[in-house]
Amino acid sequence: MIKTAEEFVRLRNSDIPEEYSRASHGQATVDVWKEVIATYPEMAFWVAHNKTVPYELLELLSENGESRVRSMVASKNMLLEPLLLKLATDEDDSVRMAVARHKKATLAVLEKFANDPWEEIVALVSKRIKNGSFK
Repeated sequence: MIKTAEEFVRLRNSDIPEEYSRASHGQATVDVWKEVIATYPEMAFWVAHNKTVPYELLELLSENGESRVRSMVASKNMLLEPLLLKLATDEDDSVRMAVARHKKATLAVLEKFANDPWEEIVALVSKRIKNGSFK
C-alpha cells in the first residue's frame, strides 16, 4: 500500500525496478491519490497510469488540463459509458481517438463521432459500427 503522496513520487522516480513497478501497480487510498494530484500535478499522468486507481479518480482526472492525462484516462479498461461519452467530446484528437478505439465503447459512444473533425476517427468508428465491434 502506498501511504503518502511523497512515497508515490519517490517510487515513480526510483531507478529500482521493484519500486518503479509499485508506482504502477500499488494501491493507495483515494485521499492519497488526491494529495498526489494536488501537491504534484506533474504526476497526474502517472496516477492515471496506475493499474489500481479507483474510478472516482479517473472521473477527476478526466477534467485535467493536460491532454496526455485525459488520453491515459480514456485508455483505461474500466471506463463506463458515461465517462466514455464525456471524453468522446474532448477537444484533443488523441483523447477522442482513445475513446474511438476503446473496447468498451458502446454504439451510443461511437455515434458521438459521426461529425468528428478528424477524418481518421470518423473512418475508424464507421468501420467499428459497420462490423458491429462495439459493446
